[in-house]
Amino acid sequence: MHENNRTEIATLGEFGLIKHLTQDIKLENPESKYGIGDDAAVLEFPEKQVLVTTDLLMEGVHFDLVYTPLKHLGYKSAMVNFSDIYAMNGTPKQITVSLAVSKRFCIEDLEDFYEGLKLACQLHHVDIVGGDTTSSVTGLAISITCIGEAPKDQVVYRNGAKDTDLICVSGDLGAAYMGLQLMEREKAVFQGEKDVQPDFAGKEYLLERILKPEARKDIIEALAKAGIKPTAMMDISDGLSSELMHICSQSGTGCRVYEERIPIDYQTAVMAEEFNMNLTTCALNGGEDYELLFTVPLTAHEAVSQIKDVKVIGHITKAELGCALVTRDGNELELKAQGWNPLKQ
Repeated sequence: MHENNRTEIATLGEFGLIKHLTQDIKLENPESKYGIGDDAAVLEFPEKQVLVTTDLLMEGVHFDLVYTPLKHLGYKSAMVNFSDIYAMNGTPKQITVSLAVSKRFCIEDLEDFYEGLKLACQLHHVDIVGGDTTSSVTGLAISITCIGEAPKDQVVYRNGAKDTDLICVSGDLGAAYMGLQLMEREKAVFQGEKDVQPDFAGKEYLLERILKPEARKDIIEALAKAGIKPTAMMDISDGLSSELMHICSQSGTGCRVYEERIPIDYQTAVMAEEFNMNLTTCALNGGEDYELLFTVPLTAHEAVSQIKDVKVIGHITKAELGCALVTRDGNELELKAQGWNPLKQ
């Protein structure tokens, strides 16, 4: 946050602020016909399915500005929306960005936020085509709507998993949750102290996973290149266990996931031990990893196994077999969705 050289937001007014934050935005997608500057953006998607997703992030619920730089927050706000479009096997094309801002923030703070937002958009070739700003009395609220596209026959839903399909996951799990635990601990230790520098040496990956997640465009591209269309897919925002149960309930199936196959990074394992937490529980229920969880037919086993950074972790079963985790010693434990529930206070 900018404490010294502050320019109060009131000096520009709403339209001035939007113009200031968006004046250098150039449209790069042919589908974006007209962006910021009129009553509505104009988009055109000939022969494509249009995908729309929206996310609302509230200060104190979804992020804590004590340890979240605004530039990172802008980046993450965009990425979590792109991730939802990739989870439908689509390509994100445009976003609109709405902010409710309290007097605590100055123009420089919002410039930082937009810097992160624009960086994410550049990396994924997404246009910022509109939005809104208003005042808030309770802190910062961020609402982003992302519009994407996919060829009509390529959209992947959550409800297409079939008995014997393989369950696959990208990347590794539990790291973002461990990063969050680490920052919450440091925040508690240094409560109220000024100019504190906690030592995060050897834990950088965990912090990156919570502060700067990456939407897995690369996996969607690799699947397309391999000629694989998943039967069901979603991104992991609330935890593997919870997302798998969504796929199974919507597809009318059960599943078996093997504990020893769940991909976990070394730093995550070390941190879980330090916190005296069960590592598998962290990987199953942590959330905020923004990895892709998807199912493919058994016949795609060889092709999917060749894709870098994708692991087969189990298989889909008939519904009556339920959803279970097969532990290292061969026991079956019923999967429970202990992931993050934003409506539980």
